[in-house]
Formats: sequence, C-alpha cells, structure tokens
Amino acid sequence: MRKQERYDYFVRHFQEHQPEADTELVYANDYELIVAVILSAQCTDVRVNKITPNLFDHYPNYASLAQATFEELQPFIASCSYPNNKTKHLINMANMVMDEFGGELPREVDQLVKLPGVGRKTANVIASVLYDKPAMAVDTHVFRVAARIGLTTRAKTPLQAEKQLVKYLPEQVISRAHHWLILHGRYICKARKPLCEECALTPICAYYYRNRKKQEKKSA
Repeated sequence: MRKQERYDYFVRHFQEHQPEADTELVYANDYELIVAVILSAQCTDVRVNKITPNLFDHYPNYASLAQATFEELQPFIASCSYPNNKTKHLINMANMVMDEFGGELPREVDQLVKLPGVGRKTANVIASVLYDKPAMAVDTHVFRVAARIGLTTRAKTPLQAEKQLVKYLPEQVISRAHHWLILHGRYICKARKPLCEECALTPICAYYYRNRKKQEKKSA
C-alpha cells in the first residue's frame, strides 16, 4: 500500500466516525488551556482536570498567577507529576505573558516556545486547539500510533514524525488529526497491548499486517 493511500484511508475513517475529536482537557479560555497543557506533561488529562478547578478559582488569569509565590502555588498542583518544576514554569510563563506580550498569549509557535514550560509539542497544541492552525503536536501517543499504523516511517524524533505527518495530511485536518491519533492511542492502540480486534484501521495498519504474517508462519 502506498503511503498516501494509507493516509487517505485514515482521514476518511476519522472524518466519518470521529469528526469532532478534541482535547479532553477542560478549559474555558487560552489561559486555562496553556496552564492545563503545561500540567499535562507526563500526567494524565484525568488528573489535570481534577487539579485545575481549584487552581483556577484561586488563580483565574495570567496576572494573578504571575503574582503567586512558589510556596503558595505548589500545593495546588502537588498531585501532578513534577510539581516543583511545573510550579516554576507556570509562574514564569505568566510573568512572561504579562511582561513581554502585554497579557495576551501569543498565537505563533515560534513565540509560544519562548514561554517557560512550553516546548514544541505544547506550542503546537495551543496553536491548533485555540487558533485552528495546521500544527501537529507529537506526544507519546501520536508518535507511537503513527509509527505503528505506518503513517510515519523511521522517524526517530517527534520533530521527524511531525514533518512526515504534516507532509501527507491535508492541511485542513492537521489540527484534528492530532486528536484522532491521541484518542486512538489512549483507548485502542494502547502502548502495551493494542486492541487490534477492536480497531477499524487494521486494513491499513503495518503493525497488524506484520503480526498477522508472523501468526501465519507459526501456524503453517
């Protein structure tokens, strides 16, 4: 199967069956989303969504978060992974938004990555979710699932995977495809034991094809 045929099948399937896929983080505005995404690094969305309501009650915007001290803020996110580092990132991010961007979150990826705690993946999430830009955020789910299916080949870094995905996906679905891959990886194409028997992508999946060939050889 040619790579573009695999991409076409992938897009058609999800446009039909999951056209409105979106982030599972709960947020109401750009401030709440960037805070939630920073917290979500190596942490589940479920955990983040338990932390943020109380956090946002006490720190509802960039200005209030910028005024927080480490000792004040850290207890609110203590149940999150790497709470000490994330506390520093959040305070410094809010200060930079206030001081260098006039209290407005920048829209461009090259500006977003300047913010403390914001790497390329986080910047792409913000750009795609908030501003519907054709940005592909590659997290562990996206990296794993894209490689398994065969959407990416020999990609050794998230950036290499991102470039391949952006090259072959139609621009208008790139921001949505990020969520398709994440949700598929979270609930079907799981890291340790992918649920191939429940997966509708087996006709195009390189991983499934390889395993099927192995089983055929064993039973021959």
